[in-house]
Amino acid sequence: LLQFKITLTGIRPPIWRRVLVSEGLALSGLHDIIQEVMGWTNSHLHDFHWREDRFGVPDPEFDEERVVDERTVTLKELGLSVKDRLEYMYDFGDGWDHVLMVEQVLADGKHQTPVCLNGARSCPPEDCGGAWGYENLLEILKDPTHKEYEEWRTWLPEDFDPERFDLAEVNSGLSVRQWTIAPPSRKGRRKKV
Repeated sequence: LLQFKITLTGIRPPIWRRVLVSEGLALSGLHDIIQEVMGWTNSHLHDFHWREDRFGVPDPEFDEERVVDERTVTLKELGLSVKDRLEYMYDFGDGWDHVLMVEQVLADGKHQTPVCLNGARSCPPEDCGGAWGYENLLEILKDPTHKEYEEWRTWLPEDFDPERFDLAEVNSGLSVRQWTIAPPSRKGRRKKV
């Protein structure tokens, strides 16, 4: 098992989640877990970066650099150790960069995975302009007299609270999904496109 601290970079105070996942999980499954625990809507492209490799969903017509198919690589195959940092980018336009720090490598036990252990702050709304746009949005929301206040208020969900984090809600979302553990790798599986 791996315990990650997932931190959305470029925002203060930080938005983060601590999760426990199986090492047998494919990177595509980790993507789904990140989407769930952070609160994203899976509406945009993404990729992972580990050392010199880029992992994602290959598209030979558009990818300028080589991409390893994330569905064929497990966390165990990456050989992650404590303090290693895996990078995850969501929404190439807004550029939501996440750092996944390995906090612990645990023996498989009776843990139900995936599980979110803790976290802080709400996920930014999709399409708000990345970290800079989100910081700007938060400043506008502090000032009801700002000329853009009403526009943003109507665009956001009525109950939007940037400080809110509901651990039970996050784990409820994780518990209703089926999580597939990838089969052991075979030589040649890590096909690069």
